[in-house]
Amino acid sequence: MGALTGVKVVDVSQVMAGPFCTMLLADMGAEVIKVESPGVGDPSRRMDPLTPSGESGAFLAMNRNKRGVALNLKDPEARQVFIDLAAISDIMVENYRPGVARRLGIDYESLRSVNKGLIYASISGFGQSGPYSSRGGFDLIAQGMSGIMSVTGQADGAPVKCGIPVTDLGSGLFAVYGILSALYSRHQTGLGQHVDTSLFETGMALAVWEATEYFYTGRLPKPTGSAHRLSAPYQAFRTRDGYITVGADSDRHWPLFCRVLGLDSLPDDPRFRSNATRLQNLGALVPIIEARTATEKSVYWLAQLETAGIPSGPINTIPEALADPQTLAREMVVQMSHPRAGSIRALGTPVKLSLTPATIRRPAPLLGQHTEEVLDELKISASARSAMRSRSAIA
Repeated sequence: MGALTGVKVVDVSQVMAGPFCTMLLADMGAEVIKVESPGVGDPSRRMDPLTPSGESGAFLAMNRNKRGVALNLKDPEARQVFIDLAAISDIMVENYRPGVARRLGIDYESLRSVNKGLIYASISGFGQSGPYSSRGGFDLIAQGMSGIMSVTGQADGAPVKCGIPVTDLGSGLFAVYGILSALYSRHQTGLGQHVDTSLFETGMALAVWEATEYFYTGRLPKPTGSAHRLSAPYQAFRTRDGYITVGADSDRHWPLFCRVLGLDSLPDDPRFRSNATRLQNLGALVPIIEARTATEKSVYWLAQLETAGIPSGPINTIPEALADPQTLAREMVVQMSHPRAGSIRALGTPVKLSLTPATIRRPAPLLGQHTEEVLDELKISASARSAMRSRSAIA
Protein backbone atom coordinates (compact mmCIF):
# COMPACT_ATOMS: atom_id res chain seq x y z
CA MET A 1 0.00 0.00 0.00
CA GLY A 2 1.39 3.34 -1.08
CA ALA A 3 0.25 6.62 0.43
CA LEU A 4 -1.75 7.35 -2.75
CA THR A 5 -2.99 3.82 -3.46
CA GLY A 6 -6.50 4.07 -4.90
CA VAL A 7 -5.94 7.53 -6.38
CA LYS A 8 -6.45 7.54 -10.15
CA VAL A 9 -4.54 9.97 -12.37
CA VAL A 10 -4.91 10.60 -16.09
CA ASP A 11 -1.73 12.15 -17.48
CA VAL A 12 -1.84 13.93 -20.82
CA SER A 13 1.39 15.86 -20.21
CA GLN A 14 4.68 15.47 -22.03
CA VAL A 15 8.46 15.99 -21.90
CA MET A 16 9.39 17.00 -18.31
CA ALA A 17 7.34 19.19 -15.95
CA GLY A 18 4.06 17.25 -16.20
CA PRO A 19 5.58 13.76 -16.47
CA PHE A 20 7.82 14.48 -13.46
CA CYS A 21 4.75 15.54 -11.47
CA THR A 22 2.79 12.40 -12.34
CA MET A 23 5.81 10.15 -11.77
CA LEU A 24 6.08 11.48 -8.22
CA LEU A 25 2.40 10.71 -7.68
CA ALA A 26 2.87 7.24 -9.20
CA ASP A 27 5.87 6.51 -6.98
CA MET A 28 3.62 7.12 -3.97
CA GLY A 29 1.13 4.53 -5.21
CA ALA A 30 -1.24 6.47 -7.47
CA GLU A 31 -2.51 4.67 -10.56
CA VAL A 32 -1.30 6.86 -13.44
CA ILE A 33 -2.48 6.35 -17.02
CA LYS A 34 -0.33 8.20 -19.52
CA VAL A 35 -2.19 9.24 -22.67
CA GLU A 36 -0.15 9.77 -25.86
CA SER A 37 -0.85 10.28 -29.54
CA PRO A 38 -0.84 7.07 -31.65
CA GLY A 39 2.32 6.61 -33.68
CA VAL A 40 3.96 9.72 -32.23
CA GLY A 41 3.79 9.68 -28.48
CA ASP A 42 5.48 11.98 -26.03
CA PRO A 43 8.25 13.96 -27.83
CA SER A 44 10.70 12.83 -25.16
CA ARG A 45 10.50 9.31 -26.65
CA ARG A 46 12.85 10.62 -29.34
CA MET A 47 15.26 12.45 -27.07
CA ASP A 48 18.87 11.43 -26.49
CA PRO A 49 20.46 9.57 -24.87
CA LEU A 50 19.14 6.33 -26.37
CA THR A 51 19.57 2.82 -25.01
CA PRO A 52 21.11 0.20 -27.35
CA SER A 53 17.54 -0.93 -28.13
CA GLY A 54 16.58 2.60 -29.20
CA GLU A 55 14.56 3.58 -26.13
CA SER A 56 14.94 7.17 -24.91
CA GLY A 57 16.64 7.46 -21.55
CA ALA A 58 14.84 10.79 -21.04
CA PHE A 59 11.45 9.14 -21.45
CA LEU A 60 12.39 6.21 -19.21
CA ALA A 61 13.53 8.63 -16.49
CA MET A 62 10.19 10.49 -16.27
CA ASN A 63 7.53 7.85 -16.85
CA ARG A 64 8.07 4.86 -14.60
CA ASN A 65 5.16 3.38 -12.63
CA LYS A 66 2.66 4.46 -15.31
CA ARG A 67 0.43 2.57 -17.71
CA GLY A 68 0.35 3.87 -21.26
CA VAL A 69 -2.52 4.26 -23.75
CA ALA A 70 -2.50 5.79 -27.23
CA LEU A 71 -5.51 7.96 -28.11
CA ASN A 72 -5.92 10.53 -30.86
CA LEU A 73 -7.73 13.29 -28.97
CA LYS A 74 -8.72 14.98 -32.24
CA ASP A 75 -10.90 11.97 -33.05
CA PRO A 76 -14.39 12.38 -31.47
CA GLU A 77 -14.74 8.75 -30.41
CA ALA A 78 -11.23 8.53 -28.98
CA ARG A 79 -11.78 11.83 -27.20
CA GLN A 80 -14.91 10.38 -25.63
CA VAL A 81 -12.81 7.48 -24.34
CA PHE A 82 -10.53 10.07 -22.74
CA ILE A 83 -13.52 11.87 -21.20
CA ASP A 84 -14.80 8.54 -19.84
CA LEU A 85 -11.38 8.00 -18.31
CA ALA A 86 -11.35 11.47 -16.73
CA ALA A 87 -14.87 10.84 -15.38
CA ILE A 88 -13.57 8.03 -13.15
CA SER A 89 -10.27 9.68 -12.23
CA ASP A 90 -9.32 11.79 -9.25
CA ILE A 91 -6.64 13.88 -10.94
CA MET A 92 -5.75 15.03 -14.44
CA VAL A 93 -2.43 16.64 -15.36
CA GLU A 94 -1.75 18.54 -18.59
CA ASN A 95 0.97 20.90 -19.76
CA TYR A 96 -0.40 22.20 -23.05
CA ARG A 97 -0.14 25.86 -23.94
CA PRO A 98 -3.19 27.62 -22.48
CA GLY A 99 -6.10 27.28 -24.90
CA VAL A 100 -5.05 23.96 -26.45
CA ALA A 101 -6.99 21.81 -23.97
CA ARG A 102 -10.10 23.90 -24.62
CA ARG A 103 -9.79 23.42 -28.37
CA LEU A 104 -9.50 19.68 -27.81
CA GLY A 105 -12.56 19.70 -25.57
CA ILE A 106 -10.68 18.45 -22.50
CA ASP A 107 -10.32 21.71 -20.54
CA TYR A 108 -11.26 22.00 -16.87
CA GLU A 109 -14.75 23.37 -17.45
CA SER A 110 -15.59 20.58 -19.90
CA LEU A 111 -14.34 17.78 -17.65
CA ARG A 112 -15.79 19.26 -14.46
CA SER A 113 -19.22 18.77 -15.99
CA VAL A 114 -18.65 14.98 -15.96
CA ASN A 115 -16.65 14.79 -12.72
CA LYS A 116 -17.20 17.49 -10.11
CA GLY A 117 -14.51 15.95 -7.90
CA LEU A 118 -11.77 16.09 -10.56
CA ILE A 119 -8.57 17.85 -9.58
CA TYR A 120 -7.29 19.30 -12.85
CA ALA A 121 -3.66 20.44 -12.85
CA SER A 122 -2.25 22.68 -15.57
CA ILE A 123 1.47 23.35 -15.87
CA SER A 124 2.47 25.96 -18.44
CA GLY A 125 5.17 28.47 -19.20
CA PHE A 126 3.50 31.49 -17.62
CA GLY A 127 0.17 30.33 -16.17
CA GLN A 128 -3.39 30.40 -17.45
CA SER A 129 -3.75 34.18 -17.19
CA GLY A 130 -1.68 37.33 -17.66
CA PRO A 131 -0.12 38.98 -20.71
CA TYR A 132 2.36 36.14 -21.34
CA SER A 133 -0.05 33.23 -20.86
CA SER A 134 -0.08 32.27 -24.55
CA ARG A 135 3.69 31.82 -24.69
CA GLY A 136 5.30 28.37 -24.66
CA GLY A 137 7.01 26.91 -21.63
CA PHE A 138 10.79 26.51 -21.78
CA ASP A 139 13.09 26.18 -18.78
CA LEU A 140 15.80 28.41 -20.27
CA ILE A 141 13.34 31.23 -20.96
CA ALA A 142 11.75 30.93 -17.51
CA GLN A 143 15.15 31.00 -15.81
CA GLY A 144 16.02 34.17 -17.68
CA MET A 145 12.73 36.00 -17.17
CA SER A 146 12.32 35.07 -13.50
CA GLY A 147 15.73 36.53 -12.64
CA ILE A 148 17.49 33.24 -11.90
CA MET A 149 20.09 33.71 -14.63
CA SER A 150 20.88 37.23 -13.42
CA VAL A 151 22.13 35.82 -10.11
CA THR A 152 23.79 32.62 -11.36
CA GLY A 153 27.48 32.30 -12.23
CA GLN A 154 30.45 34.54 -11.48
CA ALA A 155 30.03 38.26 -10.85
CA ASP A 156 32.02 39.24 -13.94
CA GLY A 157 30.77 36.45 -16.22
CA ALA A 158 28.12 36.02 -18.89
CA PRO A 159 24.59 34.98 -17.85
CA VAL A 160 24.47 31.33 -16.76
CA LYS A 161 21.49 29.07 -16.19
CA CYS A 162 21.32 26.50 -13.42
CA GLY A 163 22.93 23.20 -14.36
CA ILE A 164 19.63 21.38 -13.84
CA PRO A 165 16.28 22.43 -15.40
CA VAL A 166 15.16 23.93 -12.12
CA THR A 167 11.94 25.59 -13.33
CA ASP A 168 10.81 22.49 -15.23
CA LEU A 169 11.36 20.15 -12.30
CA GLY A 170 10.32 22.77 -9.75
CA SER A 171 6.98 23.38 -11.45
CA GLY A 172 6.35 19.63 -11.37
CA LEU A 173 7.01 19.69 -7.63
CA PHE A 174 4.77 22.72 -7.09
CA ALA A 175 2.05 20.99 -9.09
CA VAL A 176 2.28 17.98 -6.76
CA TYR A 177 1.99 20.37 -3.80
CA GLY A 178 -1.10 21.96 -5.33
CA ILE A 179 -2.65 18.61 -6.26
CA LEU A 180 -2.23 17.14 -2.78
CA SER A 181 -3.59 20.34 -1.21
CA ALA A 182 -6.63 20.12 -3.50
CA LEU A 183 -7.02 16.41 -2.72
CA TYR A 184 -7.16 17.21 1.00
CA SER A 185 -9.62 20.04 0.36
CA ARG A 186 -11.85 17.64 -1.56
CA HIS A 187 -12.20 15.54 1.60
CA GLN A 188 -13.86 18.56 3.20
CA THR A 189 -15.94 19.84 0.28
CA GLY A 190 -16.39 16.94 -2.12
CA LEU A 191 -15.30 19.24 -4.93
CA GLY A 192 -12.26 19.20 -7.15
CA GLN A 193 -10.59 22.34 -8.45
CA HIS A 194 -8.20 23.73 -11.04
CA VAL A 195 -4.53 23.73 -10.00
CA ASP A 196 -2.60 26.27 -12.08
CA THR A 197 1.19 26.68 -11.88
CA SER A 198 3.96 27.65 -14.26
CA LEU A 199 7.67 27.59 -14.95
CA PHE A 200 7.88 31.38 -14.61
CA GLU A 201 6.21 31.43 -11.20
CA THR A 202 8.39 28.57 -10.04
CA GLY A 203 11.50 30.60 -10.86
CA MET A 204 10.05 33.61 -9.05
CA ALA A 205 9.06 31.57 -5.99
CA LEU A 206 12.52 30.00 -5.66
CA ALA A 207 14.30 33.37 -5.63
CA VAL A 208 13.74 33.63 -1.89
CA TRP A 209 17.09 35.07 -0.76
CA GLU A 210 17.42 37.28 -3.82
CA ALA A 211 14.00 38.87 -3.39
CA THR A 212 14.70 39.29 0.32
CA GLU A 213 17.95 41.11 -0.40
CA TYR A 214 16.19 43.49 -2.77
CA PHE A 215 13.10 44.03 -0.60
CA TYR A 216 15.07 45.01 2.51
CA THR A 217 18.17 46.68 1.12
CA GLY A 218 17.15 48.00 -2.28
CA ARG A 219 20.32 46.51 -3.72
CA LEU A 220 20.34 44.77 -7.08
CA PRO A 221 21.13 41.07 -6.43
CA LYS A 222 24.11 39.95 -8.48
CA PRO A 223 25.82 36.62 -9.20
CA THR A 224 27.91 35.38 -6.29
CA GLY A 225 29.51 32.28 -7.79
CA SER A 226 29.31 29.55 -5.16
CA ALA A 227 29.04 32.04 -2.29
CA HIS A 228 25.90 32.67 -0.24
CA ARG A 229 24.47 36.14 -0.65
CA LEU A 230 23.59 36.54 3.06
CA SER A 231 26.26 34.50 4.89
CA ALA A 232 30.06 34.14 4.81
CA PRO A 233 32.11 32.09 4.49
CA TYR A 234 29.66 29.69 2.85
CA GLN A 235 31.02 28.64 -0.52
CA ALA A 236 33.53 26.55 -2.46
CA PHE A 237 37.25 27.01 -1.85
CA ARG A 238 40.13 25.94 -4.05
CA THR A 239 42.41 23.18 -2.77
CA ARG A 240 45.60 21.69 -4.10
CA ASP A 241 43.72 19.28 -6.36
CA GLY A 242 40.25 20.76 -6.78
CA TYR A 243 37.56 22.42 -4.68
CA ILE A 244 35.63 21.74 -1.50
CA THR A 245 32.53 23.38 -0.06
CA VAL A 246 32.56 24.87 3.45
CA GLY A 247 29.78 26.33 5.57
CA ALA A 248 31.60 28.20 8.34
CA ASP A 249 29.40 31.27 8.57
CA SER A 250 28.04 30.84 12.11
CA ASP A 251 29.57 32.38 15.21
CA ARG A 252 30.53 28.89 16.38
CA HIS A 253 31.97 27.55 13.13
CA TRP A 254 33.91 30.62 12.00
CA PRO A 255 36.63 30.56 14.71
CA LEU A 256 36.85 26.75 14.46
CA PHE A 257 37.41 27.03 10.71
CA CYS A 258 40.18 29.58 11.24
CA ARG A 259 41.80 27.27 13.79
CA VAL A 260 41.77 24.36 11.33
CA LEU A 261 43.42 26.59 8.74
CA GLY A 262 46.03 27.83 11.19
CA LEU A 263 44.68 31.36 10.89
CA ASP A 264 43.79 31.90 14.56
CA SER A 265 44.13 35.68 14.37
CA LEU A 266 41.58 36.05 11.56
CA PRO A 267 38.44 36.21 13.79
CA ASP A 268 39.93 39.25 15.55
CA ASP A 269 40.47 41.12 12.29
CA PRO A 270 37.88 43.95 12.25
CA ARG A 271 37.08 43.10 8.65
CA PHE A 272 36.00 39.55 9.53
CA ARG A 273 34.61 39.66 13.08
CA SER A 274 30.93 39.36 12.14
CA ASN A 275 28.94 37.84 9.32
CA ALA A 276 28.05 41.32 8.10
CA THR A 277 31.68 42.49 7.95
CA ARG A 278 32.78 39.21 6.34
CA LEU A 279 30.17 39.71 3.61
CA GLN A 280 31.35 43.28 3.08
CA ASN A 281 34.97 42.15 2.81
CA LEU A 282 34.50 38.80 1.07
CA GLY A 283 36.79 39.88 -1.76
CA ALA A 284 39.62 40.16 0.72
CA LEU A 285 38.69 37.11 2.79
CA VAL A 286 38.55 34.47 0.05
CA PRO A 287 42.19 34.92 -1.11
CA ILE A 288 43.40 34.62 2.50
CA ILE A 289 41.48 31.37 2.97
CA GLU A 290 42.51 29.92 -0.38
CA ALA A 291 46.17 30.73 0.23
CA ARG A 292 45.92 28.06 2.96
CA THR A 293 43.46 25.59 1.43
CA ALA A 294 45.49 25.46 -1.81
CA THR A 295 48.44 23.97 0.08
CA GLU A 296 46.75 20.60 0.71
CA LYS A 297 44.53 18.17 -1.19
CA SER A 298 40.77 18.13 -0.77
CA VAL A 299 40.77 14.86 1.16
CA TYR A 300 43.10 16.34 3.78
CA TRP A 301 40.93 19.37 4.43
CA LEU A 302 37.70 17.38 4.44
CA ALA A 303 39.12 15.08 7.13
CA GLN A 304 40.24 18.05 9.25
CA LEU A 305 36.92 19.85 8.86
CA GLU A 306 34.91 16.71 9.64
CA THR A 307 36.90 16.19 12.84
CA ALA A 308 36.28 19.80 13.85
CA GLY A 309 32.55 19.48 13.15
CA ILE A 310 32.51 22.10 10.40
CA PRO A 311 30.00 21.56 7.57
CA SER A 312 31.95 20.66 4.45
CA GLY A 313 31.94 18.34 1.47
CA PRO A 314 33.51 17.48 -1.86
CA ILE A 315 32.23 18.71 -5.21
CA ASN A 316 31.33 15.42 -6.83
CA THR A 317 30.87 14.72 -10.49
CA ILE A 318 27.54 13.06 -11.33
CA PRO A 319 29.17 9.57 -11.50
CA GLU A 320 30.83 10.19 -8.14
CA ALA A 321 27.54 11.33 -6.61
CA LEU A 322 25.73 8.26 -7.99
CA ALA A 323 28.37 5.95 -6.50
CA ASP A 324 28.56 7.70 -3.12
CA PRO A 325 27.97 5.37 -0.13
CA GLN A 326 25.21 7.68 1.15
CA THR A 327 23.47 7.53 -2.23
CA LEU A 328 23.55 3.75 -2.18
CA ALA A 329 22.54 3.47 1.48
CA ARG A 330 19.47 5.62 0.81
CA GLU A 331 18.58 3.65 -2.34
CA MET A 332 18.82 6.69 -4.59
CA VAL A 333 19.95 4.48 -7.47
CA VAL A 334 17.66 1.58 -8.34
CA GLN A 335 17.50 -1.15 -10.98
CA MET A 336 14.46 -2.13 -13.01
CA SER A 337 13.71 -4.30 -16.03
CA HIS A 338 12.29 -2.84 -19.25
CA PRO A 339 10.74 -5.09 -21.95
CA ARG A 340 13.03 -3.63 -24.66
CA ALA A 341 15.89 -1.87 -22.88
CA GLY A 342 16.48 -4.73 -20.45
CA SER A 343 18.03 -3.95 -17.07
CA ILE A 344 18.20 -0.18 -16.54
CA ARG A 345 19.24 2.11 -13.72
CA ALA A 346 17.14 4.99 -12.43
CA LEU A 347 17.10 7.51 -9.63
CA GLY A 348 15.29 6.43 -6.49
CA THR A 349 12.66 8.33 -4.51
CA PRO A 350 13.95 11.11 -2.23
CA VAL A 351 11.07 11.00 0.26
CA LYS A 352 10.91 8.04 2.61
CA LEU A 353 7.60 7.28 4.34
CA SER A 354 7.76 4.88 7.29
CA LEU A 355 4.32 3.30 6.89
CA THR A 356 3.46 3.70 3.19
CA PRO A 357 6.79 4.02 1.37
CA ALA A 358 7.17 4.94 -2.27
CA THR A 359 7.80 2.01 -4.61
CA ILE A 360 9.06 1.56 -8.15
CA ARG A 361 6.73 -1.08 -9.56
CA ARG A 362 7.13 -0.89 -13.33
CA PRO A 363 9.27 0.80 -15.99
CA ALA A 364 8.01 3.48 -18.37
CA PRO A 365 5.38 2.02 -20.74
CA LEU A 366 5.86 1.28 -24.40
CA LEU A 367 3.70 3.51 -26.62
CA GLY A 368 0.12 2.29 -26.19
CA GLN A 369 1.25 -0.74 -24.17
CA HIS A 370 -1.85 -0.77 -21.96
CA THR A 371 -4.45 0.58 -24.39
CA GLU A 372 -6.42 -2.67 -24.58
CA GLU A 373 -6.20 -3.18 -20.83
CA VAL A 374 -7.62 0.28 -20.10
CA LEU A 375 -10.34 -0.06 -22.78
CA ASP A 376 -11.37 -3.31 -21.09
CA GLU A 377 -11.73 -1.46 -17.79
CA LEU A 378 -13.85 1.20 -19.49
CA LYS A 379 -15.96 -1.54 -21.13
CA ILE A 380 -15.42 -0.17 -24.65
CA SER A 381 -16.98 -2.59 -27.14
CA ALA A 382 -14.97 -4.63 -29.62
CA SER A 383 -16.75 -3.00 -32.56
CA ALA A 384 -15.94 0.50 -31.28
CA ARG A 385 -12.31 -0.48 -30.81
CA SER A 386 -12.11 -1.93 -34.28
CA ALA A 387 -13.55 1.22 -35.82
CA MET A 388 -11.14 3.46 -33.90
CA ARG A 389 -8.18 1.25 -34.69
CA SER A 390 -8.99 1.29 -38.41
CA ARG A 391 -8.60 5.08 -38.50
CA SER A 392 -5.61 5.14 -36.10
CA ALA A 393 -7.63 6.82 -33.34
CA ILE A 394 -6.19 4.28 -30.89
CA ALA A 395 -3.06 2.15 -30.94
